[in-house]
Amino acid sequence: MDLKSIVEAALFAAQRPLSVAELEALFGEDERPATEDMQQALTVLAEEYAERPLELRKIASGYRFQVRPAYAPWIAKLFEERPGRYSRALLETLAIIAYRQPVTRGQIEDIRGVAVSSGIIRTLTEREWVHVVGHRDVPGRPALYATTPQFLDYFNLESLAELPVLPEFAASTELNDVLAAAQTDETHPPQEPPSTDGGAD
Repeated sequence: MDLKSIVEAALFAAQRPLSVAELEALFGEDERPATEDMQQALTVLAEEYAERPLELRKIASGYRFQVRPAYAPWIAKLFEERPGRYSRALLETLAIIAYRQPVTRGQIEDIRGVAVSSGIIRTLTEREWVHVVGHRDVPGRPALYATTPQFLDYFNLESLAELPVLPEFAASTELNDVLAAAQTDETHPPQEPPSTDGGAD
């Protein structure tokens, strides 16, 4: 059986992104393909799906098949429980962390001009979109927040470099647009419904 077919079957069966290393680990030591061959198989596979409703997408934690956004309105009807809608305050907080990381809660509040509720921080950490990466060396040693690989995966990004450029970071309308996909994207629905606790400011 050829390498491309095995990779295709593994990606469909896994129901989660798989890295090149994980795909290579499917093979025994005596049959393990070279990394170059694995990359070539993924490239060919992506080309074969170029005109299909599904696409092979590379994101932060690996490769996965997903429905193209154009088909989302129909596919969304298959899921009885839709993802929760996130408040403007939560999306703005998440955008600030994504663009200014690592950042403290106080710095987020300075940028937004209002207090950030504990519920918002809790929701973002429970969703595993942000985590504490250290503490700022000032009195009180406030936590420094940054995004996670799960954040990149959910928003269909391979790296933070793919985030849109914001000429004026303080423009709240742009902040909302950056992560608006969290409220509508059904092409790769989460395995469990997101918590909306703390969505209000």
